[in-house]
Amino acid sequence: MKKRALALILAALCLFLCAACAPEKVPGCTDGPKTYANPVFTPVFADPCIIRGDDGYFYAYATEDYGNYGGEDRIGYLPIIRSKDLVSWEYVADVFSEETKPAWGKYNSGTWAPDIVRIGNTYNLYYSLSVWNDANPGIGVCTAPHPAGPWTDHGMVLDSQSSGVNNSIDSFTFEYEGEVYMIWGSYRGLYMIRLTADGLQVAEGAEPVRIGGYADSSSFEAAYMIEREGYYYLFLSLGHCCEGIRSTYYVNVVRAETPFDAWTDREGNTLLDGRTTGELVVKGDADVAGPGHNCVIADDNGEFWMVYHAYETKYALGTYGSSPRRSLFIDKLLWDEDGFPYLEGYAPSYSEQEAPFFRSDVS
Repeated sequence: MKKRALALILAALCLFLCAACAPEKVPGCTDGPKTYANPVFTPVFADPCIIRGDDGYFYAYATEDYGNYGGEDRIGYLPIIRSKDLVSWEYVADVFSEETKPAWGKYNSGTWAPDIVRIGNTYNLYYSLSVWNDANPGIGVCTAPHPAGPWTDHGMVLDSQSSGVNNSIDSFTFEYEGEVYMIWGSYRGLYMIRLTADGLQVAEGAEPVRIGGYADSSSFEAAYMIEREGYYYLFLSLGHCCEGIRSTYYVNVVRAETPFDAWTDREGNTLLDGRTTGELVVKGDADVAGPGHNCVIADDNGEFWMVYHAYETKYALGTYGSSPRRSLFIDKLLWDEDGFPYLEGYAPSYSEQEAPFFRSDVS
């Protein structure tokens, strides 16, 4: 009887702790998986962005590409997947179809590099519309009342001709002190501009401001920003993204006290004057090639998780569609003594790892 009573007391204590475990870091209080192994969605989910909806699901969006979506081998036109735990994902829908895909760009342009942000009660999904070596690519936006849609396309926000920025793709949109801004650019410098309050157009009189790189440089793309403990961190992808297991993509990071200050590395070298490309976060290894084009999301313990695409090197070129198995990976960000983020071993995990922490009673 004493053993039974003790067991009941311990069970009650565990339930109490689980009910109060976020944001405190109390282990074991989750109904989700305790471990996971990369990749978490296959075969193709490139250039991911992510947001958490009011329904408790995380919604992720990817570049238009040939993959398997909803059990069907086909092109996904900005496919959407969702998960409660960042580990187990299910297909939801495509943002567009072959018939509804935006037509304001070049013939046969692809919808690339989605970027999701909530402005008020509306979800703004930005997309790049381009073909390889496009002289005038651009960035458009569609909106929805829910992360799964339905989506209403509002057309172009800017393109290379209207902005004067070559290779105008790869947007990241954010709100700061009541204003909406977009960072964008790919291998021709990074730029920032103010948008209208609804995020659908460039604000009247706003002009692009260069925040790093040069118009003739081949340096970085796919900017993504987070805020942590008094700093803003800007993640940048460098190298070649799309050559299968020969891809050289990797991710660096710089930081600033506000999004409008100079972005620096740990030594204070600035992105703007070309003295740095940032501190290393992750690069490929023997098992995984080309990790990059990341986003970042927090779990219920406040730990940041990097969400990105990469190639498993065991799959040769041509194994799956035009981009062979550019799959979805996640890994926890660690922080060094200077306050810069990195992945364990500066490489993608490829074995069983501790999973993100989520409370089952949070929605």
